[in-house]
Amino acid sequence: MAVVNLKSAPITNRDATPQVKNNSNVEGGFVREVVATVETTAADSSASTYRFFQIPSNARMSILRLYSDDMGTTGLADFGLYQTTQNGGAVVDADFFGSAVDLNAAAINGTDITHESVVIDPAEVEQMIWQQLGLSSDPKIFYDVTATLTQATVSAGTITLKGTYVL
Repeated sequence: MAVVNLKSAPITNRDATPQVKNNSNVEGGFVREVVATVETTAADSSASTYRFFQIPSNARMSILRLYSDDMGTTGLADFGLYQTTQNGGAVVDADFFGSAVDLNAAAINGTDITHESVVIDPAEVEQMIWQQLGLSSDPKIFYDVTATLTQATVSAGTITLKGTYVL
């Protein structure tokens, strides 16, 4: 074993001669927060979608928190990205944030689902949405943060997402 002294990219950039400016998505960016709620009905079927809010492709999602009533004895949902309705509404990555998140075990109070699905590798956490999606350049568009039921619900309830992202 050896003693090591590692530096993150922001520290390496700071210590460089000349200094290298860090991307504002990683250091010193503008923090934005959005909160959105949907009211579900009893017996929403699998493949139902709940669109919560839009996020720009050049954002870095810091945290995505889920709040939910107990949705009964069944109910699982993926949380991901869809094209906006203006861009056709197609799925981009249905479980980008969360995969088969359990909505039926109990009420959920602010659980962080940002990387629950493990789609985003820890080495990619500093990247913007478009980079995490594997695109070669920023398309400069918005995506809808959307829940897709992977198992039907048997009870009506409230689901709220609170997203914090950096530009």
